Amino acid sequence: MEVSWETSVTDSINTIYLLFSAYLVFVMQLGFAMLCAGSVRAKNAMNIMLTNVVDAVVGSLSYFLFGFAFAYGGGSDSNPFIGTYYFALNNIPSTSYDYSFFLYQWAFAIAVAGITSGSIAERTQFSAYLVFSFFLTGFVYPVVAHWVWSSNGWLNPGSTSLLFGSGSIDFAGSGVVHLVGGIAGLWGALIEGPRVGRFDAFGKPVQMRGHNATLVVLGTFLLWFGWFGFNPGSFNKILVSYPDSFDQGNWTAVGRTAVTTTLAGSTAGIVTLFGRRLLVGHWDALDVCNGVLGGFVAITSGCSVVEPWAAIVCGFFAACVLIGLNIIALKLQYDDPLEAAQLHGGCGAWGLIFTGLFAKEEFVIETYNTGSLGITRPYGLLLGGGWGLIGAQVVEVVVILAWVSTTMGPLFYFLHKLRILRISSDEEIAGLDISSHGGYAYNAHHEESGPRLYGEYLRLQDQS
Repeated sequence: MEVSWETSVTDSINTIYLLFSAYLVFVMQLGFAMLCAGSVRAKNAMNIMLTNVVDAVVGSLSYFLFGFAFAYGGGSDSNPFIGTYYFALNNIPSTSYDYSFFLYQWAFAIAVAGITSGSIAERTQFSAYLVFSFFLTGFVYPVVAHWVWSSNGWLNPGSTSLLFGSGSIDFAGSGVVHLVGGIAGLWGALIEGPRVGRFDAFGKPVQMRGHNATLVVLGTFLLWFGWFGFNPGSFNKILVSYPDSFDQGNWTAVGRTAVTTTLAGSTAGIVTLFGRRLLVGHWDALDVCNGVLGGFVAITSGCSVVEPWAAIVCGFFAACVLIGLNIIALKLQYDDPLEAAQLHGGCGAWGLIFTGLFAKEEFVIETYNTGSLGITRPYGLLLGGGWGLIGAQVVEVVVILAWVSTTMGPLFYFLHKLRILRISSDEEIAGLDISSHGGYAYNAHHEESGPRLYGEYLRLQDQS
């Protein structure tokens, strides 16, 4: 059957939109690299940048071979738990998916590993990154993606059998991406323990600030830029019109989603700015950057289904969650150099709950039923939408916590028992750059005295 030129043009524009969104999401990998590099000490900058590269290259292979199939493979024996088709992109393109969709989803998958890397920075053996990155992007994350985003998934809000009559709304992945990455990082950091010198003999925290605020700010703006592919791009198609309006379609929802994303991040940033000012007595640029990112993480779930004013509420409480969890983490002597578990895990969980409270029915129908007339759906509890949606959101939080804990927790513990997870104290004090990567990221760094070249480091090891 010959395809009309109108259909060809529509498909072409939608593909261009999806590919452009994929490129934006991939730029976030650079943002993660810069944010991480600036947030660690100079003697570990080379290591953390290399791990971000590894997350991309290892994640590419694992997601190609297994991940995409586990996430979206809905063959004749499809089930609501895990996909079983499209391994190594066999039979792609299909009537359901094409290469551009794979590329977009791959960019999401490698972001998960980048989140986890931050939690265990400055004290982890490089070989451990290779193992957990492959496992996380190839299996753990794709299973959750299948639950929520595959048409066969048991949590999917567009499936034929809706949980609580609603399904879980996690539009761009507050839970699927950020909560998964945050909980994985939490287990890694707990099993490894804090960095040498992070807490004194009395259990009080010793400040270990990142070495380059410029890189942190650069990384934050790169992530902000990439989030416009992460959230609005999750519509996948932009040329989809709504039947009850001649001038509205996905293109209007895409614009609204970009606005809610911006407002949530900005609100969280300003609340963190003043909140930390009250707590520590000065204006801290690095804290504000994390606050902005916390707002983005939280709004990612409901960005397409809430009003702009609700996004401000989301950002306000996301900042409170982040500040509160950071205080608790220090009380418990939990060490996460990038605050990744608190930021992505805590704010991701809040984002799912927020969606269950503030999702607007009109926007839910636009997002998941292309604005079809005569349809009713559960929506935000505080807007009168009943308990169906909030119930599904809570279920998603609980099952992600359980799934990631039962998969990544044992993996990190196994690596720990094999003694391939954490580096030695001597290597950590010298810095991963010199002990594992042959030299520092910079020609000169004055952070502390120590060997300047890898050969010097080896000679000191022989003498000790």
